[in-house]
Amino acid sequence: MALLDSILYVFVTVHGFATSPFVLVALAFAGAYLGVRAVELIPYTRRIIERREAQAAESE
Repeated sequence: MALLDSILYVFVTVHGFATSPFVLVALAFAGAYLGVRAVELIPYTRRIIERREAQAAESE
C-alpha cells in the first residue's frame, strides 16, 4: 500500500504543476527543443529534410 500511496501522491503533485500556466509554457519550450533535437539526431528524418532541401535548391 505504501507504493500505491506514493504513486498517487506523485500524480496529485504533477496535476498541480500541470495546471500552472508557467509550468505549461516551460514544458512547451522543453518539448519543442527536444523535438528539434530528435529530428536532427534520427537519421531517417535527417535524410527526408536533406532531400527536401536538395529539391528546393534544384527548383530555384
